[in-house]
Order: sequence, then C-alpha cells, then structure tokens
Amino acid sequence: MVQKKDGMNYAPKGKPAPVVAPGEFAIAAIALDHGHIYGMCNGLCEAGAKVKWVYDPDEKKVENFIKAFPQAKAASGEEEILNDAEVKLVCGAAVTSKRCELGLRVMAAGKDYFTDKAPLTTLEQLEAAKEMVKKTGRKYMVYYSERIHVESAVFAGQLIESGAIGTPIHIDGFGPHRVGDPKSRPQWFFEKEKYGGILCDIGSHQIEQFLYYCGVKDAKVQYSQVGNYGHPDYPELEDFGDAVLLGDNGATQHFRVDWFTPDGLSTWGDGRTFILGTEGYIELRKYVNVGTGDGSADHVFLVNKEGEQHFEVAGKVGYPYFGQLILDCINRTENAMTQEHAFKAAELCVRAELAAVKVK
Repeated sequence: MVQKKDGMNYAPKGKPAPVVAPGEFAIAAIALDHGHIYGMCNGLCEAGAKVKWVYDPDEKKVENFIKAFPQAKAASGEEEILNDAEVKLVCGAAVTSKRCELGLRVMAAGKDYFTDKAPLTTLEQLEAAKEMVKKTGRKYMVYYSERIHVESAVFAGQLIESGAIGTPIHIDGFGPHRVGDPKSRPQWFFEKEKYGGILCDIGSHQIEQFLYYCGVKDAKVQYSQVGNYGHPDYPELEDFGDAVLLGDNGATQHFRVDWFTPDGLSTWGDGRTFILGTEGYIELRKYVNVGTGDGSADHVFLVNKEGEQHFEVAGKVGYPYFGQLILDCINRTENAMTQEHAFKAAELCVRAELAAVKVK
C-alpha cells in the first residue's frame, strides 16, 4: 500500500530484516483511523513481527487491513486483543485526540504501545501517559515516520554520528503536504480539537528530528504561528504553520509545515531538511528530486572539508528502528528511541501549538 500521491496513506515497504524467529513476537492493530497504520505494521513485519489481531469498529477498514496483512484475524473487540497474553505490542492510529486514551488502556493491560504521530494533543494527556508508563513499566512509542521510515533521514543520522559535519547547530525543516480532495478526508481531519492543530500534527515530525539530529534533550519554543490561507470552507483547518525552537545545548531550529503541495508534484510533499554543523552541512530531499522526472527519492547531499558528495540511498539503508523496537520490547532496553525523547517531542509540538499566533 505505497501511496506517493497521498501522505495519509503513505506506507513505505523495505526489505525483510527479521530480528526474531517466525511467530515469536505477536502484535495487534487497534484503531485504523489513519493510513499510517499500514506503514507501522509493514516496518514491524519486515523486522519479524506477526500481526495476530486487528480491530476497528469500521468493518470495511478491517477488511482492507486483512487484505494487506492476511495473517491477521478480526477481533470481536478491543478486549479480545488486550486479554491475549501472546500479544506484546499494540499498534494504533486512532483519531489524534484519542491516541492517548487508547495507549492508557493498552499499557494498563500490560502491553507496550506504538502509536502514530502526533501521540497526543494536550499537556494533560502527556502527564497521564507519563504516569501510566511509570506505573506499568510499559512503552509508549511513536511512529515519527518522517525520520524513522525514510532512508535518507536514517542515513543523515549515520553521517552525523560519524562526525561528517562536526557538531550540528541548526536545522531548517520543510514539511509540505497535500490535502487532495477535502471530501476524501475524514471529518476529524478538519476539527482542531481532534487533530490537534498543524504544529502538533505534522509539526511533530520536524520537532522530533531537531531533538534527534542536534542531540537536544529539552527546548523552548521561541515563536510559532499558524494560519488558514486557502481553505475558507474548513475554518478549523490550519493549512500553514512555522516555528523557531532553541535547544538546551544552544542548537536552533526553524521549520515550516503546510497543506499546499500542488497537484503537479509527483508525490505528496517535497520534504526537505537542511542540517548545519560546525564542519559542514547536509541537505535531504526525502520524497522527490524536483525537476528530474526520474521518480527517485532519498537523496542526501553532504558538503564538508572532503568536498561535495551526493548519495542516492533508496533501498540501501533500511529501517533499523523497527527491529530495534521489537528487541527493546523483549529486552526492556531503549535503543530504538528513549521514552524521554518520544515524550519530549510530543510535549514541544503541543507547546508550539498552544503558543502559536494565528496570522490568518
């Protein structure tokens, strides 16, 4: 189910890289409100997981999911999944404002939770999630797909770790998306209380990348703003947003997100990331190399003291996050992503939204 035109149903597929034996690690899917559930389960299955169950009140969504994951059985309800001791991890892509309450139920049942981004929409939900993690010792992991499920983004992390650009000090991130036909979108997509606002929703990708690439543990939102420039029929939709953040180590970020990808672009968004270091810089062209018409993605440009380099990494890097997550669930480690990191990205995207000036 790889959709290049529609980001809501974009589900990357990689190469099998199992870290467990067949049938050793059972997962389930609950709440199929966002198409990212397919990417989440693709990544885990490629790492060796088995999708045992699926549940959603919408039988059509369940039917479509089973077509993609025929090993999954339709559960009679959420309880059948939560009561199954074999299931170790529950994946969820609920309406954004409902993701935390699902996670609380999953963790209370003794299972780890893997949710689509944004993982929550309020600071109250964040505190409830933190408390449940502390109480149960379970994981509340997040599918920040624009880093963990993009090979150019994974490769950028490897370059930074190798010292290719020295110390990262600034990131410019651009996350344009395509709305498409608004009538093809669910109603909750246009209700701010439910989707959380643009900086909370798709801005979460950008903030998570800032924390990761620049080694930031905490940050302050210096300014943020949102607007509705092109969708007057949907007044609660924020179709533009940007923000500036200052990290606790002095690193800075500016990012822009929007819903204005033109129909002529060959994919759902021309995602770019520019990472400035003390000894060089990196540019990522994640989903398209504009103007070439070759259909390629995952271009990485590196400039440092060695010169100028261009890497085409599609199909060459893989998605190590998913195997690491499975092993983290088994071994109770934090190699895929720390809980502190996942929650800090969630917190900052909510704070950016709360602080945002409405400019249009």
